[in-house]
Amino acid sequence: MDTPPPSLDSLRAQFDRLRGAQLQNTPDYRQRRDQLEKLAQTISRYREDIVQAISTDFGRRSRVETLAADIMTTLGEIRHTRKHLRRWMRPQRRSVNLTFKPARGEVRFQPLGVIGIVAPWNYPFQLAVLPLANAIAAGNRVMIKPSEFTPRLSELLVRMLAEVFAAEHVVVVQGDAAVGAAFTRLPFDHLLFTGSTSVGREVMRAAAANLTPVTLELGGKSPAIIGSGARFENAVERILVGKTLNAGQTCIAPDYVLLPRERVDAFVDSARSTLARLYPQLASNTQYASIVSDTHYARLSALRDGAVSSGATAHALTDASANPATRSFPPLLLSGVDDSMRVMQEEIFGPLLPLVPYDTLDDALAYVAAHPHPLALYIFEDDRDTVDNILARSRAGGVSVNDTILHVAQHDLPFGGVGPSGIGAYHGEDGFRAFSHMKPVFRQARWNSTSLMNPPYGATFQRLLKLLLGR
Repeated sequence: MDTPPPSLDSLRAQFDRLRGAQLQNTPDYRQRRDQLEKLAQTISRYREDIVQAISTDFGRRSRVETLAADIMTTLGEIRHTRKHLRRWMRPQRRSVNLTFKPARGEVRFQPLGVIGIVAPWNYPFQLAVLPLANAIAAGNRVMIKPSEFTPRLSELLVRMLAEVFAAEHVVVVQGDAAVGAAFTRLPFDHLLFTGSTSVGREVMRAAAANLTPVTLELGGKSPAIIGSGARFENAVERILVGKTLNAGQTCIAPDYVLLPRERVDAFVDSARSTLARLYPQLASNTQYASIVSDTHYARLSALRDGAVSSGATAHALTDASANPATRSFPPLLLSGVDDSMRVMQEEIFGPLLPLVPYDTLDDALAYVAAHPHPLALYIFEDDRDTVDNILARSRAGGVSVNDTILHVAQHDLPFGGVGPSGIGAYHGEDGFRAFSHMKPVFRQARWNSTSLMNPPYGATFQRLLKLLLGR
């Protein structure tokens, strides 16, 4: 018999238990380090279970992709955090104004309290456990709401994390969208949500009722710009690799390509040969992921059909056909697109790749600037001045130059959006700080001159004030 979903009252009771535990005890450096080490050991022990659970939830998901994108990335983050945690926790000396010397200033990093994490289905392990590691490193308690689209992985997370953390330290909440909505209404000290922009708006609205600060990772339409000085074949390969990873179900997957008008046909030809090399016999290739659900498969089909019926041309990259029974959706290029089509209005989140030609680089940059800031931008160009020009004139959450996706895998680079693609950032030290309060501390010296500023404000104070004002 299925476990009934938790009620709002039971969610609040779990939250209150975490809040009470946090008020009684703040984990010190040794406790945090040991928890992270135990978490890493447990992940390694459950590695094959994680692979199997995610593959079953998807219908077909490459073992290698899960090992690399979900498990390796998360373990690398935990190891990086353990290595640097003592330094991150150390109070930082800050200067004080000359007027107030010999006082001293410092910043101390204090846990925020109880952190809420709403994880998506596309990388269901990484996007739940990596921010968990950041929050634990900062000394917090955590509640996690995994996606209802990956129920087997969610059940596994419950078992795994119960082996690492006590019930008053980490809680995993399972349930559907209604449970998720109730979850976001809890008075967290910080709430991290990864998902669509439309749901992100609802999450932010729910958080606002409690004045809960948020980190929102929302995606958007991430462009890949191929410059005139790009190594063209390399650009095609790296864009295809980024687009076919997890069958395009990646928030920072290249969403469309801006390329010189005269290179559109060459891109199509190169993409076909590249895909044949990357995924031979794609229909039966177990390294190419299925679309996660019938609903998402139907949405991608509608985006494709709507574009074609509105005048776009579809370019198949393989002889394999789309198969709704297995939810296998082969990569497809679209040329002749325009902004009236849904495929150019919504984040695609699948293996459809529109090609948008430009006549000049200024035209390409103007096109990007005219649309909401994306979560990622990909630049393919070997001329350094051109790259710097694009970087200076564009806004995006993060950038990879002459590659895709990989900026998000760097422990010392923050990951986050800008404007409509998200609020805030995490990973590494930036994750530690995202879930910490930077408490400023002013330490007054025993012998100081502040008494000169006490009322009543006489002639001495007036002379001092005139000196400090610089006139």
